[in-house]
Amino acid sequence: ALEYFNEALQLNRDLDNKTGMANALINIGVIYFHKRELTKALEFCLESLKLRNEFSINEGLGNNHIVMGNIYMEQNRLGEAIKHAKIALELNEKIGYPRKISEAAKLLSFIYAKQNNGMKAFEMHKLYILMRDSTNNLDNARNSAVQEANYKFQKEKELNDAAHDKMIAIKQRDQEKQRVIIYATISGLALSGLFLVFVMNRLKVTRKQKDIIEEQRDEVEIQKQEIMDSITYAKRIQSAILPSDKMLNACLPDSFVLYKPKDIVAGDFYWIEPTGDKVLFAAADCTGHGVPGAMVSVVCNNALNRSVREYELTNPGKILDKTRDIVMEEFEKSDEEVKDGMDIALCSLEANTLKYSGAHNPLWIVRNDELLETKANKQPIGKFDHPEPFTTHSIQLQKGDNIYIFSDGFVDQFGGEKGKKFKGKAFRNLLLSINDKSMEEQKEILDNSFESWKKDLEQVDDVCIIGVRI
Repeated sequence: ALEYFNEALQLNRDLDNKTGMANALINIGVIYFHKRELTKALEFCLESLKLRNEFSINEGLGNNHIVMGNIYMEQNRLGEAIKHAKIALELNEKIGYPRKISEAAKLLSFIYAKQNNGMKAFEMHKLYILMRDSTNNLDNARNSAVQEANYKFQKEKELNDAAHDKMIAIKQRDQEKQRVIIYATISGLALSGLFLVFVMNRLKVTRKQKDIIEEQRDEVEIQKQEIMDSITYAKRIQSAILPSDKMLNACLPDSFVLYKPKDIVAGDFYWIEPTGDKVLFAAADCTGHGVPGAMVSVVCNNALNRSVREYELTNPGKILDKTRDIVMEEFEKSDEEVKDGMDIALCSLEANTLKYSGAHNPLWIVRNDELLETKANKQPIGKFDHPEPFTTHSIQLQKGDNIYIFSDGFVDQFGGEKGKKFKGKAFRNLLLSINDKSMEEQKEILDNSFESWKKDLEQVDDVCIIGVRI
């Protein structure tokens, strides 16, 4: 196929046939797409698109964008994929081409699904099904008309052949030929008329279906807006349980919090509670992200508050023990088995004494360009086989020590040239390289490093990092 399309490309170049060149180029691009040579495929598609745009070749323009959208989706360049798929949908909707509308909608449904945008994916899937059914109905009707025409043609041919055998004179042969021509012409005109009536009827049905789609699209948009309003209100509720900047500056003057939810609401949260001469602070990572994670975070945040305010606990290990009891008690009220919970690093700071306890999440201290790690207990705040009391570690701090506690969202982010995870070693080296900077500069460098690493890829989890300088 590649050999013949390359030959076709050269022939059309010799004839200076721009349309033929554009069609040959897109077909070569499709072949390389099926061979999984995506870079080559994209080169030929871009050259085809350039020809179509330069010489206003509208024929096949929508298909050109559909092929490019598929290539970009396979390359995980979802922003470019969406752009070309939308252009294809708009072009094919203008000309009322159900088959290509169906292909563009199907492509958009896949892309939105990869972005975890379920509402838009569902909307495009409905359009794809509707246009696919419309195309199938049209094809079935067309095939029936062709079969009926073929049957009539064969019958006419048999009659004409029989009559032809009986003709003796040249005059009779001429008359019979004339009769056949007349019959064929009348049949052709009748068939054309029937097909025209059918096409007009299908166009009427298609317009009606389009009106229905528009109504459904408006309903989906309204439902989407209602959902977004609810999630936005949930964000306000979650923001209300997070410590204010004023509290952060008052309790931990030389510090920063880098907080980057994956979605509008998050499963990660940070927590600060002054009690007597101590300041308790924590970075927590609840199961999941988005709305489910946010719901778990509210339960866990409340459990921490109760452990300190109601049970008057200040020892980090004891606080985590009591928090686990409260969380389990809340989840056990349900008839369903709930396995959600929380990983956390919890610190108590009093003068130069730091006490720490953790569920999976460690404590890092950078001192004199050396990173000191205190490991957490390998158990979560939640349902766990054979749970043990959480360990409290006591550490004497020195002036200039940098304390870091964090969730796993930063190190688990995919990115870079090869699309791999950032990983703990790179995160460790990054903190060592910036520990002499101010806390505000460290926050900015960490944020920029995360975005630079992630680039166009989707954020995989919530990010929460707390840094404190003694």
